[in-house]
Amino acid sequence: MNKWLFFLFFIAALTLKAQERIDLNYYLPQDITYDGSIPKPMDVIGHEVGEWHVTHDKLIQYMQKLAEVSPRFSLENRGATFEGRPLLLLTVTSPKNHGNLAQLQKEHVQLSETDGSTLNVENMPVVVYQGFSIHGNEPSGSNAALAYAYYLAAAQGPEIEALLDQLIILLDPSFNPDGLQRFAYWANTNKSAILNPDKNEREYHEVWPGGRTNHYWFDMNRDWLPVQLPESKARIKSYHQWLPNILTDHHEMGTNSTFFFQPGEPSRVHPLTPKINQDLTMEIGTYHAKALDGIGSLYYTQENYDDYYYGKGSTFPDINGAIGILFEQGSSRGHIQESENGVVTFPFTIRNQFLTALSTIEAAFAMRTKLLTYQRNFYNDVRAESTKSKTKAIVFGDAKDRAKTHHLAEILERHNIRLHALSNDVTLNGKSFTKEASYVVPLQQKNAKIIQAMFEKRTTFTDSLFYDISGWTFPMAFNVDYAELPNIGLAGSEIPELQPLSGSVSAISTYAYLFEWNEYYTPKALHQILQKGLRAKVAKSPFSLEGNRYDYGTIMIPVQNQILDPEALFSFLNQVAKESFLQIQAVSTGLTQGIDLGSNEFDPLEKQKVALVVGRNFTYTDAGEIWHLFDQRYDMQLTKIDIDYFNSVDLNGYTAIIIPNSRGTTLDKRMADKLKDWVKNGGTLIGYRNAAQWLSRNEFISLDFKKDTLVAKNIAFDQKRNFEGAQNMDGAIFKATLDRSHPITYGFKNEELSVFRNTNIYITADKNSYNNPIKYTNNPLQSGYISKENLALLKNTVPFKVQRVGQGRVIVFTDNTNFRAFWYGTNKLLMNAIFFSKIM
Repeated sequence: MNKWLFFLFFIAALTLKAQERIDLNYYLPQDITYDGSIPKPMDVIGHEVGEWHVTHDKLIQYMQKLAEVSPRFSLENRGATFEGRPLLLLTVTSPKNHGNLAQLQKEHVQLSETDGSTLNVENMPVVVYQGFSIHGNEPSGSNAALAYAYYLAAAQGPEIEALLDQLIILLDPSFNPDGLQRFAYWANTNKSAILNPDKNEREYHEVWPGGRTNHYWFDMNRDWLPVQLPESKARIKSYHQWLPNILTDHHEMGTNSTFFFQPGEPSRVHPLTPKINQDLTMEIGTYHAKALDGIGSLYYTQENYDDYYYGKGSTFPDINGAIGILFEQGSSRGHIQESENGVVTFPFTIRNQFLTALSTIEAAFAMRTKLLTYQRNFYNDVRAESTKSKTKAIVFGDAKDRAKTHHLAEILERHNIRLHALSNDVTLNGKSFTKEASYVVPLQQKNAKIIQAMFEKRTTFTDSLFYDISGWTFPMAFNVDYAELPNIGLAGSEIPELQPLSGSVSAISTYAYLFEWNEYYTPKALHQILQKGLRAKVAKSPFSLEGNRYDYGTIMIPVQNQILDPEALFSFLNQVAKESFLQIQAVSTGLTQGIDLGSNEFDPLEKQKVALVVGRNFTYTDAGEIWHLFDQRYDMQLTKIDIDYFNSVDLNGYTAIIIPNSRGTTLDKRMADKLKDWVKNGGTLIGYRNAAQWLSRNEFISLDFKKDTLVAKNIAFDQKRNFEGAQNMDGAIFKATLDRSHPITYGFKNEELSVFRNTNIYITADKNSYNNPIKYTNNPLQSGYISKENLALLKNTVPFKVQRVGQGRVIVFTDNTNFRAFWYGTNKLLMNAIFFSKIM
């Protein structure tokens, strides 16, 4: 054994010994006393903090106990995760404040209102929201919450008493309960009695999909603005109920990193964020630096991370008059691991998180009046800017899709944005807005900055690198029409609360029923109809009947020769209409203007059985978005087949198989041959993003890709990262034209569609225009960043291709049609690929 290896083992051995001796005192300040009546974490959960990874049930058990015994604590259960775990929030402050909490909350929110200037901030407590481990496999945050909660409950002395008199702490011990539980199980079941820091140890290599995500494999730290997940809905509701002055978000990063706290890259701050926000962030950072200096922990700031996308926990507060703080701790990814900075122990990572939780409230206490004043000024400035703006309101809607419009309105409502009905039907810039399916959003309201962030289109930037997406314009994501209004004349009555959608069948019919394919939940309805064993057909051409015009993709359910009699069929379809928010039209004749109902231009539809290939190397977020779409939106069974047992599966019963994006080669030759045989026998194979390249290489489909030939010239070595990063497609929005007669575009009423893309895959358009039903325009950029080189490649390419193989079809999408569950506008493309592939 050489001297270097001996030294490493010696250090590791010392670390192991140190690990054995660690107790709660390792984390806690020792210059104060602690209340002996407050139970320590070990008294409740049965192990020391950092000895094992705390499971979510034990974490909650301890928080419940503290709320039971400490007059400083109160506890609220705000709902449940997809797996049924509680979403708890603790409010921590002095007993005196607890006795007047409702009034303190009312006054704090009043600070953001027009009458907030009457309040004296010298007499108001500051509010701090501290959240931990939104990524489940970044567990040091939630484990630090154990020690931190004990400190807040048990610490004694005039300093803590004074601090709690002036602070209201909203303690969210686990932003992501399902992910935390999944990772704790992994780390604990792979832990050895003799801790092993070898980076090759199985403990540090989770199986797919890992514990980062929630139940449906969503990255929870991207949902603060879209608010699509139950965990997000709970915390956003809490956020707006309190409007905290500081929000902290405790994360982890790579094992070889040290510790990061904000501010991030100065050039990567969203322009809507006031400059003073970053100044205050910097000032708060001095408290973190002092705390970490005190224990010799290395750290850095103003690098790597940015403050651009408002859907992240550390950036969302910046558009709400608060300061968002991101903490990133170099992760042990288990209990102990080698790193470039020495052996990293789990307790060490917990201690850094604990200390910066303390330094946060120390900063809040010291900067209390400054933070409260900033909050009041922020909202005053927002109101002043709204008054000066030429745009006074925004109208949005889709006359043919009430559900999609309603769901966009729901997001606005979750952000406490005031909505109005549309006073009358109107046509603006060639787009028709109806009272039944439109909303007006006045900009003269306190959350106008959020409205601006959600609706703006931005294509110029001071930096070309982004930590996350650069474009997220919500009406484009939902594919709804919208227009800016110079006055509020079209604003009808204010909508105090959105009402549930409804659906119905117009009457009982003895001939047929029709519904257009435009509404968002039509795939759910069609699936129910086909699963029932009923016959349904799709119209390949428009027609008019009994005073109504029906577009491409209209679904027809004939009454005769069904398994249900006319009365039972009406009753069943009425239930389908209610559940899918559809208006189903009963008709009494098949004679139309256009194709008659008995025409061969109506094609029969088949019951679908769909599978999704998952497992190692596949992008779990992309796969999870598809799973969530089927399971939560359309009530369709989706079989997830792991590639580890793919070759043993009989594929013959499946009508469609989806291959999500991957990080490399995922399917071997045997799997490819098996899929080819299945497609030739009539299956529909759908590949997303990188899967398009794999399908092309393996001769499933013939595709011509445009290649990036950019060469770095006059680029210095230290600029290499910036040069390459500028060519990444992190996420922007582009305009495509549609051939609405093609089955892939059934249900889209406009000739253009906004498409989200985060790939550098460019497919050359076919020389025959009818083979390009979706095609990027010659000037496609609508919102977000793309390099000029990539923009040149993207122009006039196609994001969709379909080819027949034997009796089946191979379909590819270069772009994610289901992005983060809020890209409602392109979900229908996947459903069309599944239900209508046989007529493509």
